[in-house]
Amino acid sequence: MQKRFEILLTLLVMFTPSLMAEEMQIKPTREIVYKTIDNVELQLHVFEPKVASDKKRTAIVYFFGGGWSVGTPKQFYQQAHEMAELGVLGIAAEYRVKSKHKTSPFISVEDAKSAIRWVRENAELLNVDPDKVIASGGSAGGHLAVCTGLIVGLEAIDEDSKVSSVPNAIIAYNPVLDTTKSGYGLEKVGKDRSTEISPCHQVRKGIVPTLVLHGTADSTVPFENAERFVKLMKEAGNDCELKAYEGKKHGFFNSKFFRPKILDLTLYKKTSKESVDFLKRLGYIEEK
Repeated sequence: MQKRFEILLTLLVMFTPSLMAEEMQIKPTREIVYKTIDNVELQLHVFEPKVASDKKRTAIVYFFGGGWSVGTPKQFYQQAHEMAELGVLGIAAEYRVKSKHKTSPFISVEDAKSAIRWVRENAELLNVDPDKVIASGGSAGGHLAVCTGLIVGLEAIDEDSKVSSVPNAIIAYNPVLDTTKSGYGLEKVGKDRSTEISPCHQVRKGIVPTLVLHGTADSTVPFENAERFVKLMKEAGNDCELKAYEGKKHGFFNSKFFRPKILDLTLYKKTSKESVDFLKRLGYIEEK
């Protein structure tokens, strides 16, 4: 028994440093300030494709989760990094949150719209096709991604409104889709504004193609919300897919980089593949 323990300990010492070193290499190519407000600078953590191309590329902007209260762009570093390997400009965006900036979810939505607008407005600088800007995110960040394509208003007043803040497609991982008592976040948006940024209550015709990935056992954001949202989207004539993950709870999509204790990478790999397949179907990632 002692011998077996020593062998396992040796293997752990041998492989853990190399795994940590590999994960630590996932860092942005550069960080760009996209918005300055009240002396707060908000940055885009940019992952550039290694292979240079004269062709205008797709960009995907990820918004982290954390109930609009906490969180870090690092949540989507691995996804952004892997998108860059496919020739897509990967971006993990900062936005204002309650714990750090004393702000509400409405301000977070405004910042998300600003991020999409900045990428489109600076498409030439980024070598990006302004008609291929994707919004993505998880949980509250998934809500922000959906809101950039769905919610009218909440635009920053000092920005060029002629440049659209609406993405060309949306990929949302267990997103908040109902901010009333039937979903998540009522106490954060308030009863008087309970449906203002509630995607289920703002569905209309003409929303960009949307992919929702959600666990059926999610106790934070009810799976019913995702089913209802997709049903409403389809009834309105929109292109909307729901990928249900049977028995999976909130945050099932997270990467090894963000959650080092994850041992089984099956879910991460599956959600990544389904996201890439969705973008390939839309023509935003080329088939190799």
